[in-house]
Amino acid sequence: MSKIDEYAVERSATRPTFSGLLEQEHVNLEVAVKVCELRDQLGMSQREFADLVGKPQSTIARIENGSMNASTKKSRWRLING
Repeated sequence: MSKIDEYAVERSATRPTFSGLLEQEHVNLEVAVKVCELRDQLGMSQREFADLVGKPQSTIARIENGSMNASTKKSRWRLING
């Protein structure tokens, strides 16, 4: 186990809010990677992809750079699957 993993386990055990934040960041990264991969597979720009899924281009940019919380499984599923 790496030092960062050890730190995360230790901190999560003592601070439940840390665990929740860590999980949210993991979800954000997972969604960012999936959206990026899907958009690349489709050969689309962010704007083209945004039009396809009915979201503003700025939303796609925020998702891909990890600055937007992908807060629910339902919304992640809708966005990833169009």
